[in-house]
Amino acid sequence: MTPATQIKMVEPAGNEFLASLEAKSKRPSYFFRTMANRPEALKTFVPFYGAVMGPGSVERRIKELVYLTCSFANHCSYCSAAHTASGKKAGITDDELRALQDAENGSFSAPEQAAIRYARELTRTANATETRAALAEHFNHEQIVEITLVASMANLTNRFNNGLMLQPEA
Repeated sequence: MTPATQIKMVEPAGNEFLASLEAKSKRPSYFFRTMANRPEALKTFVPFYGAVMGPGSVERRIKELVYLTCSFANHCSYCSAAHTASGKKAGITDDELRALQDAENGSFSAPEQAAIRYARELTRTANATETRAALAEHFNHEQIVEITLVASMANLTNRFNNGLMLQPEA
């Protein structure tokens, strides 16, 4: 990115909410520092993200599989890096990560495959008419909404990061 098009990152010293986020994580976040250009958006994004990605009716592993599926499909290096780490904590193996990257079925369970296929199609087409019924074979209405929210959140953050050319922190 040339200096004329690079979006500035807000320093934590100039934003109390950003400073508290980085104090909690004990590391800088380029995503939060960039979003802090719109402080109101950052303040509402964080609890919404927590509501979508935090505990719910869908197990953490499936949420991470969905997030990673979208991030790999969108070639979002920022989200792929962040969710590879959290995906491993949720039990996703290196072989499974490679299968997601290569858009292969891998050795995923039937419910995981349904969620992965749905996330891929939703990312590609924004309506997922071909895979929605298969998702309903494995998940109830609350879970389908939750999986859709995870895929939507991933696509939002993917587009934010890719659109502003954010790269993972070192």
